[in-house]
Amino acid sequence: MLASTRRIFRQYEQLGATALARLSDEQVNWRPHTDANSVAHIVRHMAGNMRSRWTDFLTSDGEKPDRNRDAEFADELHLSAAEALALWAEGWAVVWRALDPLTDADLARTVAIRGEPHTVQDALLRQLAHYPYHVGQLVLLAKELLGEGGFASLSIPKNQSDAFNAGKFGAAHR
Repeated sequence: MLASTRRIFRQYEQLGATALARLSDEQVNWRPHTDANSVAHIVRHMAGNMRSRWTDFLTSDGEKPDRNRDAEFADELHLSAAEALALWAEGWAVVWRALDPLTDADLARTVAIRGEPHTVQDALLRQLAHYPYHVGQLVLLAKELLGEGGFASLSIPKNQSDAFNAGKFGAAHR
């Protein structure tokens, strides 16, 4: 469980960082309409969530009293592309400081999130659903902002599955 969790988190950390690195300051703060989130909103929200959930992970509630979730979505707070990447890295650093020392024995322990008890395993699964959800939003925004031909695929490109599988598994695999 822990090895898989670490591997999947690393994949999504890298996916988000790669998409972020392709954006300009203006693009990081763009949103399609007033009710939508920008990349900056998503990055601030994820970093705030990471700091809150993973600081003192085993010993304090995952919703810290000093977290202002609503401020993570404030329209007047703009980020440069460099600031977004730095905030992304800072958030993930908090995750790794908490996740790296965990052992299988910790999985059955209980932690609280907003006063609700969760096993460590359930808390990990909760974040494994939450972070990819937002990374997908971030990648979709980056693809839209960079336009057709401006966004090289971060996974298997369209119409390239057979070539990918042949390169990975040999020509016999389809």
